Formats: sequence, C-alpha cells, structure tokens
Amino acid sequence: MQTEKVANHIVNWLKEYASQANIKGFVIGISGGIDSAVTSTLCAKTGLETLCVEMPIHQAPSHVTRAQEHITQLKEKFNNVTDTRVDLTPVFETFKSSVPTSDSEAKLHLTLANTRARLRMTSLYYLAGLHGYLVAGTGNKVEDFGVGFYTKYGDGGVDISPIADLLKSEVYALASYLEVPHSIQVAAPTDGLFGDSRSDEDQLGASYDELEWAMKMSEEGKKDTDFTGREQEVFKIYTRLNTVNQHKMIPIPVCNIPFDLL
Repeated sequence: MQTEKVANHIVNWLKEYASQANIKGFVIGISGGIDSAVTSTLCAKTGLETLCVEMPIHQAPSHVTRAQEHITQLKEKFNNVTDTRVDLTPVFETFKSSVPTSDSEAKLHLTLANTRARLRMTSLYYLAGLHGYLVAGTGNKVEDFGVGFYTKYGDGGVDISPIADLLKSEVYALASYLEVPHSIQVAAPTDGLFGDSRSDEDQLGASYDELEWAMKMSEEGKKDTDFTGREQEVFKIYTRLNTVNQHKMIPIPVCNIPFDLL
C-alpha cells in the first residue's frame, strides 16, 4: 500500500464530501483504539473542525488513558481539533434499571453491550446536530464487510466511513505513518463494550490477520474443504460470521406492494 498517497486521498475525499454537503466539520468517538485514532487524525488533517468525543461507560482505565493521550497529541498538532467528554455511565445504569431483564445471561450481556454502542451513537448525533458536523465512522473493511463486527445502529450508525475500504493491517500502516501514539498501535484491539478485558480476537475466535486471509480466500471462491487444521477453522469462523451478519451489510429489506394492490 502507498501509505502516504492513501492518507492524502482519504483527507481529500473527506474535504470534498464535507464541501458538497455544506458541512463544516466532523465528530468522532474516541475509544483509545487504532481505528478511531486513525480516523480522527485523518479528519484533523482536513483542516476542518474536528470534535473528538470520549463516551465512557464503566470504561477500563487503560482505554481512557490511551484515548486522552491521543486527543492531547491531536490538539497539540492541529488547532482545528476540540474535544469533549460525555459520561454515559449514569445514563446506561438508568436505562438498565428501567427495562426488563432476561433469564439468559449471554443474551443479556450481548444486548447491553449493543446498548452501550447505541447510546454512544445517539450522543455523537446529538453533538453533530448542535455543531452542524458529520459523524465519521471508524469501521474497517474486515469489520464492516467481512465479519460484521459492529453494532447495528450503534458504531455502525454513521454519516461517512473514511477507512471502511482498508483492511486492519492497512489501518495499522496508516497509524504508523500518521504517528498515532505507540500505546495505541501496540494495544490489543477491543470494542470495550463488555466492561472487561476481552479482546476482539477473544470474541471473534480469530485474529484480524487470520480473518483478512480468510476474507481473501473467500473472495477467490475457496471453500472450507480446501483447507485443513487451523486454516480450515479460521475459514469456517469467517464464513459463519459473514453469513449471520449479512443483515448488517445489505440494505434494509423493504416490502414492495404490488401495483394492483395500491
């Protein structure tokens, strides 16, 4: 990948899109992870207003520290960057106390994890509405179009997706070029939605490097029977996730009414 040229291409794309939409800036949720760090840096490089938002919900201290380190670095490098913090922990707790619970611990934990993401989406759009900004998404190609590893109408609810055509390895290459803090570059990827230390790999059952390989093999028309051992296992993981999460990747189904019924 021609890293510098890719970075410049995305920055120019962001500027052109904002200009055509008559929008003066971007708002990005900052998690302390690689994707939000790269996305916010690219937005900052446009010279347009860039609002970085921390939205902790029982967040791990390490996530908070990395997010703050990144925001501090951005503000030192770009005078168009501002930040704010929206503590959603009390909102989340109020929500939990107001809705029915479940006998299934697994379903309850997953549903509440998705609720965290949707509360954050709501906060980002609130701020975007106040300032006249676009919500910039932070999903990469493997997450968005490979395994669907995001929350529908949560972190998947965005106006634009600057890095969604980049594999995770390419996001890391951009992070190095953009001089994202080292602590973020070496941290294990995690969505931070469960309030514990589980990583993305823990949840997915495979690393991003493995999933990138499986995505490439799938695009080449390979089947799980073409592989053995760990490769076959990873390919099956990728295929299963890609299948069950298609509802996130395709347009919302619309029931078309026959003309003679209208």
